[in-house]
Amino acid sequence: MMLGEPPEYTLGVKEMLPEDRPRERLSSLGANSLSNQELLAILIGSGTAGLNVLQVAQALLRRFGGLAGLSRASPEDLRKVPGIGPVRAVELKACMELGRRLLTSPDLDRPTIRCPGDAANLVLDMGLLEQEQLRTILLNTKNHVIGIHELYRGSLNSSLIRVGELFKEAIRQNCASLILVHNHPSGDPSPSKDDIEVTRQAVAAGKLLDLAMLDHLIVCRGERWISMKERGLGFD
Repeated sequence: MMLGEPPEYTLGVKEMLPEDRPRERLSSLGANSLSNQELLAILIGSGTAGLNVLQVAQALLRRFGGLAGLSRASPEDLRKVPGIGPVRAVELKACMELGRRLLTSPDLDRPTIRCPGDAANLVLDMGLLEQEQLRTILLNTKNHVIGIHELYRGSLNSSLIRVGELFKEAIRQNCASLILVHNHPSGDPSPSKDDIEVTRQAVAAGKLLDLAMLDHLIVCRGERWISMKERGLGFD
């Protein structure tokens, strides 16, 4: 097979089971669960002259030596790969440029957490949810927000929550600290015994991992929220 030619695949996207297709996998598992090839396949979409988009995506990665090389390729270079036309080449180049700008944007563009209220303002939408949800606000050494990551949906039961999962994304992104946030659909922000126990376990685990757990917020409808750190619950 010549460099840049689409590799052979047994199944095309249409022939895959719905749960194995890139778009469906992203919707159900999140973007971070997909490979570079699958994410590119979603961007390429249709209009690839009848070729399998997964084949075209892998051909791009092979021809340019991965994402770094792909980001440096010009639209003219991209069009040399079978299945990439002028419109798709420009769209891919635009996506790569957005990614480059995100990586090089100054920290001043990111929200800074100076107090619990700053963090709460970022997640007040959770008060409208009908199901309990757990998120982490990920921070760098200057308390600039790196991202907000959804971890869990369902009752926050201390016997079911795996503490290691709370820090998985923070470790992957080399964060300095994080803030836990979850909502109470009942409208009562009062912490339960499980809320306090999860907080206590997370604080202890953070110390072992050298990754500070700064706070645990509980958000309710009507923009009501509490800081468990301010109340000294779980932060003994």
